[in-house]
Amino acid sequence: MPFTHHSHSGQFCGHAKNTLEEVVQAAIAKGFHNFSLTEHIPRSIEDFYPEEADVHTEESLENLFKDYTVEAQRIREAYASKIRILFAFESEWIRPSDKDRINSLIKTYQFDFFIGSVHHMHTIPIDFDRATYERARSAAGGTDERLFEDYFDSQYEMLQALTPPLVGHFDLIRLLSDHRDSDFKDMKGVWERIERNLKYVQSYGGILELNSAGLRKGLAEPYPCLPICQTSFTNGRKLQMFLSMGGRFALSDDSHGIEQVGTNYHRLLAFVQRAGIREIYYADRDVPLSARNDTRFPHAGFLPIAVDELRAMPFWTLISQVE
Repeated sequence: MPFTHHSHSGQFCGHAKNTLEEVVQAAIAKGFHNFSLTEHIPRSIEDFYPEEADVHTEESLENLFKDYTVEAQRIREAYASKIRILFAFESEWIRPSDKDRINSLIKTYQFDFFIGSVHHMHTIPIDFDRATYERARSAAGGTDERLFEDYFDSQYEMLQALTPPLVGHFDLIRLLSDHRDSDFKDMKGVWERIERNLKYVQSYGGILELNSAGLRKGLAEPYPCLPICQTSFTNGRKLQMFLSMGGRFALSDDSHGIEQVGTNYHRLLAFVQRAGIREIYYADRDVPLSARNDTRFPHAGFLPIAVDELRAMPFWTLISQVE
């Protein structure tokens, strides 16, 4: 699709590559229409990733984020005639006190929206590597199922506290687990939590991100997996999933450098069609105020486009030539 709502650069993210401007230039070359800049928010020192521990202090990480906000605005203006740039961020929900940090950022800067994400359980990263995932699993009681339950409880806490316009990689927790492609099979408590969280997202008008990074990282399906999008059954019980709730979806590549911009978008389109999704939503700064769900962000709303219309766009031929 010619829209992505999730990206990172090596200039402002330690585990990404390339400058922010190089990433935007790659998006232009690949035919993107809208491109969202969503660098991570700064974290407390106890939550630094390994690649940050030796090069950053809390103050320097704060300053790096401030530099990002300046560079993002410069790039948006410099490339306005070639691509629509959305200015946003990806949250880091680790503990309830993060609410104040995130709300402060929203009040300080003129963001278009933000992504609500969970990357940690029991303060331990769950998608960094297998060793840290196993530490988080041990802290949850020693099984994937227990960790999954804790993850969706933490996600629910985040949803209630922040009501994020866009919910990022909804089932990220399965990436490094022993059940990465099993769709949480036979996990009743997990599915009940998934259904609860989806209902809450739908209740406030949130949008679920369809994230192709899961495919890039070897999963059989993107985030979220197909049963979360469609109606599912577990232990003989019918579960109402996001599409049947009238839920809305947006698209992201979650790129971490120029090589990942738009990767697996053909597979993502095939997944969208298999799921029976007929409309995709994209962020746009021209949405009238009267049509916006979230008054915290008067600078952008989300508009629908029919999947059939997307399929007919020249983007698909162009991205095939560039890849």
